Amino acid sequence: MSIQQKDRRSRPRPGKEPQLTRESWRVFQIMAEFVEGFEQLAQIRPSISFFGSARTPRDHPHYGLAEEIARLCSDSGFSVVSGGGPGIMEAANKGAYEGKSPSIGLNIQLPKEQSGNPYQDISLQFRHFFSRKVMFVKYASAYVVLPGGFGTLDELAEILTLVQTGKTREIPIILVDGQFWSGLLDWFRHSLCEAGTIDPEDLDLLQVCNEPQEVVDAIFSHYEHRGFEPSAAEQEMLLEL
Repeated sequence: MSIQQKDRRSRPRPGKEPQLTRESWRVFQIMAEFVEGFEQLAQIRPSISFFGSARTPRDHPHYGLAEEIARLCSDSGFSVVSGGGPGIMEAANKGAYEGKSPSIGLNIQLPKEQSGNPYQDISLQFRHFFSRKVMFVKYASAYVVLPGGFGTLDELAEILTLVQTGKTREIPIILVDGQFWSGLLDWFRHSLCEAGTIDPEDLDLLQVCNEPQEVVDAIFSHYEHRGFEPSAAEQEMLLEL
């Protein structure tokens, strides 16, 4: 193949320029999501991020459990951050809304399932999962993870990876309802650890709680000998998140 032929094949094909322009301009949309998120959430510390299924009905025990945990956290001085949608997200926002501290929803535009719940003091809208994920992590003093599906597992894996690799500070990561999570934890222990893909000590990043007050106590226990605000070293770490 001649140099001329290579050059001709590497040129943008007709019709590609408008698509490239659209992609380039999307950078500003992404920047706007980050800027608004930083401005809105920087003042809500300490906060706790809640996760769980959008499909959980209001009469399900997990809904009531999430609502009670969030209310206790809110009354204890923690802002509560959820995905802003229905199910467990709604329960968390509702509990916080009835408590003393702010209720925040990080809403995502989806083809189905996601619709904003009415229990949000601060409501942010996102098109991109990755910018929304940063907001969940950046200002969180703890993660409370109730039963959920792929989205919940995605968020759980995200925070575990960031803490494990030292890309964010170590915070309480609490799984609620030990029976629900037992199969996953057994798989971590007997498949991942035995295969050497994680270290046994990595399991110590997780805690399992079943009762609402147990969750709050676990969070306070973690911070018993330090403040909720990140240290200077942790602040530098979070700047590069």
